[in-house]
Formats: sequence, structure tokens, C-alpha cells
Amino acid sequence: MFKKLFSKNKNEEVKSNYIKGILQSPLTGKVLSITDVPDDAFSSKMLGDGIAIEPQEGVVSSPVDGEVIQVFLPAKHAICIKSEDGLEILIHIGLDTVKMNGDGFEVLVNAGDKVYCGQKLIRFNLEKIKKSVKSVITPIVITNSYDIDRVEILRTGDICIGEDLMKVYK
Repeated sequence: MFKKLFSKNKNEEVKSNYIKGILQSPLTGKVLSITDVPDDAFSSKMLGDGIAIEPQEGVVSSPVDGEVIQVFLPAKHAICIKSEDGLEILIHIGLDTVKMNGDGFEVLVNAGDKVYCGQKLIRFNLEKIKKSVKSVITPIVITNSYDIDRVEILRTGDICIGEDLMKVYK
């Protein structure tokens, strides 16, 4: 009986159920699978595992408590945050938005800033993006996915900023 309770498989099961972090939605919109993003770098999970949201409003907020580790300047179209749990999260607003050179984007934080979950990070002109690029779909990926076991998507369909979006397991 003890062998069954403490077998290697049981330990692996416990390890794979350890929650590394819970991310809240940084956007209001429609949740999509990362594999449905019309960009191979994201849909193939080359940049990391995660989710995508088709935004309905032009605000990105922090999905976690943590620190801004990069703001993609001068384009202002993406931001990377490191959570207190060590997750590195990339939020990339739209596809091909780097070509907009920051037009329609307002960054509200700087690299090195401590941020709290729900804090506004970037404002963007959703209509301008829709007219300028092929898609407003916004991938949210864990760029250090090599350090996690799996991502569990907690919502499908419509979501609001601040609602639980994903659990990340170590």
C-alpha cells in the first residue's frame, strides 16, 4: 500500500499539479486558442505557450503582480512582465503592429516599474489598429514556457479585464 501511495507516478502527478501562477485577463474581449492566432510564431508556440484575446476595448492591464521587464519601443505594441512567481509574460497587441511605429499606442509604465494585477499598462486606439494591420488578435504567452509543465485555460468566449484567464503549472 505504501508503495502505491508514494510511487514515482504519484510524485510526478503531484509535481504536475503545483500551481505556478494564475493570470488574470489583461484585456476585455473574446478568448481564442493560441493555435488559432494567424501568425506562425505564436500559433506554433515558438514564443511560448499561452492564449490570445480579440480585444473589444483599447486597454491592456497587468495580468499579475510583478515587474515590467521590457516595453517594446518605439513601437509600443508589446510589453513583457515578470510575475512575482517568476513567469515571464509577453502581451503583444495585434499582429504586425510594430509597423505602426507607436501611432495609436500610449505606454503608461516603464521597464523596471513594479506593477500590480489590474494596473493599466498600455492604452491603444483599437479602430486605428483594425484599419492598419491584418489582425487585432492579442497573444498572451509565457515566454519561459520551458520552465513550466502546462497551461490550463480557465475561460472561453467573452472575458473582462481582471477575470481569471489561465493557471500555469510547474
